[in-house]
Amino acid sequence: MVDPGWYMGLAAALFLIGAVGLLIRRNALVMFMCIELMLNAVNLTLVAAGRALNDIGGQVAVFFILVVAAAEVVVGLAIIVSIFRLRSTASVDELAEMKG
Repeated sequence: MVDPGWYMGLAAALFLIGAVGLLIRRNALVMFMCIELMLNAVNLTLVAAGRALNDIGGQVAVFFILVVAAAEVVVGLAIIVSIFRLRSTASVDELAEMKG
């Protein structure tokens, strides 16, 4: 059996990669994928903590997070695709010009 500390370390590395990608990249689709990577890192942490504590609460929380993430994917990708069709770019720097 693998020690839960390894899972926590992997989750921390995944979350860090997602956070750095979110801060560095300017493409809306890449930023969206980085947010999803960060959510999956949190899910991994909850499952590992639940497994270490013999508690099913972590897996229940992961279920609800996945439901919210699925709804986010549907709405977020629809918005990104519609903006890309109108502006022919997915750069968030150019989208900031759309403010009223």
